[in-house]
Parts: sequence; C-alpha cells; structure tokens
Amino acid sequence: MKPSRLLRVIRDFARARDWEQFHKPKNLAMALSVEASEVVELFQWLTPEQAERLDPKRRAALADELADVYVYLLKLAERFDVDLEKAAFAKMKKNARKYPVAKAKGTAKKYSEL
Repeated sequence: MKPSRLLRVIRDFARARDWEQFHKPKNLAMALSVEASEVVELFQWLTPEQAERLDPKRRAALADELADVYVYLLKLAERFDVDLEKAAFAKMKKNARKYPVAKAKGTAKKYSEL
C-alpha cells in the first residue's frame, strides 16, 4: 500500500527530529489514548446542549486534538500494515450483522442485550 501524502509528511516530521526511535507500538497506543482523553476533556463539564454548540476557541482546540488522535492512529496502523479504510468497511459489515435494523433501531443497547 502506497503511503498517503499526509503519512509521508508525518514520517518526514518524525525523521527530521529523530523521533522514530520513540514511536514503538506501545508508545503509539499510549499516545493515542492520551490524545483521545484530551478530546474527552474538552467536553468534560459541558451540558449536552453546550457540547452541541462549541464556541470557536473550543472548536479549534477540538480540531487540534482530533488531528493528534488521527496522526497517532495513522502511525499505529502503518506500523502493523492495517489499511484503515478497508478495516473500517469490514468492521461496519460486522456491526450490521450485530446490530440489525429491526432489532437495534432507536435503542442504544449493546448487541448482546438486543
């Protein structure tokens, strides 16, 4: 699989700083989790209504944190040669089997509870 332009930019950035030595799977997974937690933190004390209407400053912070999550996700996927788009389509097929419309429509129950 040919790396995307974004992945090439990410690689070049890390290589220029000699950071690849730190980008082992464990570290990437931990960094991904930390960045995802920073996304959660942006919503932590908001009401559901406030979370729907982020102010421009918080929206910009969200974009930055989502980008961080995306970068680490791409790096981890590349490390294990996972085509994320292909994997996501496969996962959606599995989800469709686990959550058939007739049983899952309008409910947030887990598939084992349907």
